[in-house]
Amino acid sequence: MTNSSSGKCWTADVGLLMIRAILCVVLVYHGSQKVFGAFDGKGMADFIAGTVKMQMPMPVAAAWAAALAELVGGALIGLGLLTRLAAVPAAFTMFVAAVVVHGHAFSVQAKPFMGMEYPLTLGIILAGLILTGPGRLSLDALLFGRCCGSKCETPAVTPAK
Repeated sequence: MTNSSSGKCWTADVGLLMIRAILCVVLVYHGSQKVFGAFDGKGMADFIAGTVKMQMPMPVAAAWAAALAELVGGALIGLGLLTRLAAVPAAFTMFVAAVVVHGHAFSVQAKPFMGMEYPLTLGIILAGLILTGPGRLSLDALLFGRCCGSKCETPAVTPAK
C-alpha cells in the first residue's frame, strides 16, 4: 500500500506502531506491578523501599515518577498520544534502571537483578521514538496532525500499482 499523494510506503508507520505496541505492553505491565501490585508485583511500598535501599535521592518521589513513567507513559506511547513527551521520562527511567540497578553486569544471567542490557535496550528504543515521533498511525497524527516533528500528510491509502 502506498500513500497516494507522495508514493511513500506506510511500512515505517506500521513499524513504529509495532514498536509502540510492544513498549506499551512491557511498560504498562511493569508499571502495574509497581503501582498496583498486579502480575505478582509487590506494589509501591516495596518499590519505594527498594529506592530507599539504593539511596536514590528523594526515594518516594523517584519511585512514583518511575512507576508512573512506565504505567502512564507506556499507555500514552501505545496510543501514540503525546508520544515524545511520554517517552522522555520513560527513557530516563530505563537509563537509570540500566546504570543504577543493573549496571554491575551486562548479562541476563547476572544475579540478583540481572544485567543492564534489557533496560538499556528499552531506553535506546524509547530515545529513538523521541527522535522519530510516533508515525502516522497514532493519535498524535489524528488529533494534532503531527507525527514526525512536522505536519503529517494523511491522505487516503491506495493499493500500490
